[in-house]
Parts: sequence; structure tokens; C-alpha cells
Amino acid sequence: MKDNGAMKIIIVGLGLIGGSIAKALKQNTPHQVLGMDTDEGSLLDACSCGAIDGKAGIEDLKNADMVYLCVYPGAALDFTREHGPDLREGCVLTDTCGIKSAVCAGMEELRNTGRYVFVAGHPMAGKERSGFAASDPSIFVGASYLLVPGDAPGWAVELLEEMALCMGFGRTVRTDPKHHDQMIAFTSQVPHALACAYVLSPRCPEHKGFSAGSYRDVSRVANINDELWSRLFLDNKDALTEELEELMGNLKAIRDAVSKGDERELRKLLKRAGDIKRRVG
Repeated sequence: MKDNGAMKIIIVGLGLIGGSIAKALKQNTPHQVLGMDTDEGSLLDACSCGAIDGKAGIEDLKNADMVYLCVYPGAALDFTREHGPDLREGCVLTDTCGIKSAVCAGMEELRNTGRYVFVAGHPMAGKERSGFAASDPSIFVGASYLLVPGDAPGWAVELLEEMALCMGFGRTVRTDPKHHDQMIAFTSQVPHALACAYVLSPRCPEHKGFSAGSYRDVSRVANINDELWSRLFLDNKDALTEELEELMGNLKAIRDAVSKGDERELRKLLKRAGDIKRRVG
């Protein structure tokens, strides 16, 4: 840490989330922000627009105060396996992965390979587009930043909470890996699966002229990064399968009521759904 209290922060992976974190930190904090990425073009773009102060090397890792792993879960574990021993004692290592059980279990296996402190994290923000060109710190404004502390020391968790608020997040939420993955299956992964299933209808190519807000709202996230979301779905397959079974059961109940012309049952189902939505928002 510098004399003025500024930290050296390294962002590994300058895609949508990593690039947005870099930009948010540069705009809102005095910290030095360095980047690492296998794509030299992303590094050059990030340097050119001032999102990072420069490219990080091994020597930078050795004296970094914080490292954000903004890469896929497998890549986060691979990076930690290779470079965890390079991190200094007390360096806070965190990830931004959308699933936590597999990541936290993998990090637990690696915890004795370095002197760093790991705190799992998940910024609840995104776009349909990916890559550094899509990065935008405004996606964080008012959003939630999820943290999975495990047995990390309180000071490290509080530091990440402070950083999240500095980046513009509206709140931080502490949880555990299982609950995180169950809730993300419901709030994020099921909507993406539903949107994809919806636009697979043969009616979708004919929607223009017949569609308005309902089509737009349901189909929006079907503009999907298939590589990323396939990995997220499969890494969270148990929780996601359970939630999809719940969804399909509810759809079947509505379908059966419609098929039978059972207005009483249909209104009961729709009223229950409306009541829940109005109650929970």
C-alpha cells in the first residue's frame, strides 16, 4: 500500500465485468489499477482509455494489495493454482464468478498454496453484450454485490464491501455458497433458460408487428453468450435443475387449466402469481 493509502489492485480478465470494475475504480478511488488479460487488444484498449494504469506482471502480483479474478470459474482456479504462491501475505484475492459452490470448494483445496486471503464475490450486474468494449461502470450503480466470506477475516470482507460501495453498488449482501447458487438459479439462470426456450418457438421470427413490451421483456436476455452461460448452467446443475422443475410444474398447471377450459383454476393460479408479485416486488 502506498503512503497515501492507495492500494495496488490487479484486475485479471478485462471483459465486461473486469473492464467495468477497472473503470469504476479509476473513476472513484485513488488506487493504482493494473490489468492482466490473454487478449493483448483488450489490454491496449484499457490502457488507451485510462481504465488501467498499465499491464501487470509477476512482480506486480508479488506486491499487490488486491486481485480481482474476472474470468470463468475454471480459469479463476487455474490462475490461483499457478500464481497464488506469488501473492504476498494479506493480499485479498476475490472472484466475480456467477456460481459459488464449485469455486469456493476449489479455492478451499488451494488455500494452503499461498498466503493470500480469499473472499468470494459476485457483482450482480451485466449486459447482453460482452468484452471490454461493452464495459461500463454505470451498470454497477444501485446494484447488489454478493459476498461469500467463508472463514475469511472480517477486515478482508469489510474491505471488499467498502470497494463495492466505492464502485457505485447500492448494497452488499453476505451469503454462503449453497444459498448463493440456489438464489442465482432462480433470479438469473432460470430467466435466461426461459428466454432461450421462448425464442425457440417457430413463431419468434414472425414477431414483428405483433410484439410489444411483453415480448421485449421476456426475450431480452435470450441475446446470450452461449459459452459463458453453458458453463454457468452446468456448474450449477443441481440448483438449476430443481428450479427448472418448479417452473415446468407451474407452466404445466397453467397449460392444463387452459386446455381444460377451467377458468376457476386458471384465475386461481394467475391471482396467486399476481399476489406474490405485488407482495415481494
